[in-house]
Amino acid sequence: MISVAEALERVLALGSPRETERVPLVEAAGRVLSETVHARLTQPPFSSSAMDGYAVINAEAQPGMTLRVIGESAAGKRFDGRLNSGEAVRIFTGAPVPDGADCVVIQEDVTREGDTITVSANRDAGPYIRPAGGDFAKGDPFGAPRRLTPADVALLAAMNIAEVPVYRKPVVALVSNGNELVMPGDTPGPDQIISSNSFGLKALLEQQGADARILPIARDTPESLMQVLDMAAGADLIVTIGGASVGDHDLVHSVAVERGMDLGFYKVALQPGKPLMAGRLGDVPMVGLPGNPVSSMVCGHIFLRPLVDVMLGFAPQALPRETGTLAAPMRKNGWREHYMRARVTIGPDGPLVTPFERQDSALLSILGQANALLVRPPDDPAQEAGAKVSFIRLS
Repeated sequence: MISVAEALERVLALGSPRETERVPLVEAAGRVLSETVHARLTQPPFSSSAMDGYAVINAEAQPGMTLRVIGESAAGKRFDGRLNSGEAVRIFTGAPVPDGADCVVIQEDVTREGDTITVSANRDAGPYIRPAGGDFAKGDPFGAPRRLTPADVALLAAMNIAEVPVYRKPVVALVSNGNELVMPGDTPGPDQIISSNSFGLKALLEQQGADARILPIARDTPESLMQVLDMAAGADLIVTIGGASVGDHDLVHSVAVERGMDLGFYKVALQPGKPLMAGRLGDVPMVGLPGNPVSSMVCGHIFLRPLVDVMLGFAPQALPRETGTLAAPMRKNGWREHYMRARVTIGPDGPLVTPFERQDSALLSILGQANALLVRPPDDPAQEAGAKVSFIRLS
C-alpha cells in the first residue's frame, strides 16, 4: 500500500498532452490554449475619449475661456481635420481624439451657447484620453497553456483572433461494474441500487475539460467486463468504478491484469478510497476507482482532475490546498490520510472549516452539502476548534 502523494505521482505520470486542434473563438470558452497567440492589432488603435465632452488644447481651456466648436467626433465617425488654437470639437466616449487636441473637457464642465463653449470655473483637470495601445499592442503575446475564461475570450476577440489552437479534449471511458447496479430511470430490483457514480464522475470530468462517456454497466462476470472494456477502444483514459477490491465478485483487478494491464499500484493509504489502482492497459492509462459513491467522487477529485489537466497540457501537480481555521474539535485520525467532507465559510480571520460529523463513504447527501475536503495527515492527533487545517475546495 502506498501513500496518496506517491499514488498521485504515479497517476499523473500516466498522462500526456493530447494533440492540438483549432476551434472558432465562439467555441473556445473552457478549452485549454495549447500555443501562445499574438494580438493582430493595437487596442485602442487610436487615442480615444474616455468621456463625453469636448476635445481641446488643454492650455487654452482654462476656467472662463471661450472656445469655438468646429465639429464632432463620434465612435465610428471621426472628425476629419485638425484642431487649432481657440477651437473645440464635440466628442463622445470611444471616439477618436482629433489631431491637435491633448485633453477632453467633460460636458458637465462647460456651458454651451450655439457654436461656443465656456469652460466652468471648477473644471475637472483630467485629460480623459485613452492613449493608442493603452490596452495592448499588435504582437503582444497571450500565453499558453491557459484554460480560457469568458474574459479571455473577450480579450482574444479584441485582439482580432477568430480561432485558437487548443488541446483536444481527452476522451474518458467510464465503466461501472456490479450486478447490483441499474441506470437512473430504471426500476431497481429488491437487491439493486441506482448507478450514480458514473454520472457524478462524468460531470466532474467534463467540468475539468474532458469528454466523458458512460459505457454500459459491466456485470459480475469476466466475460461481461471484458466485453465492456472492448467498448472503450479509442478512449484516452479508462476509468472503472467498483470491483477493484478483494471480494469474490470484485473482478476488475484480475481481468485487467489478465488483459495485460501494466499495474502501477494497487491500494492507497487513503480514506475514503483505499481500493484504488492505476496502470496502463496497452497504451491507454487506466484508473480503477472504488465503488462506494463518496470514495469514487473523492478519488475523482484527488486523482482524475489533475490527470485530466496533464492531458490538457498543464504541469503535473496536485489540487491546490488552502489553510483555514477548524470550527469544531476532531478526534485523532487513523493511519490513512483522511479527506473529510467539510463546509468552508468566511469567518473574521479567514476561511472557517467545519467537518461534517457523518463521514460514511456511502453518504452522497453529505458530499452534496460539502464545498471542501478537509485533509488530515496519517495519525494526526486530536484537534481542538481554532486549530489550523488544510483543505481542498470542491468548487
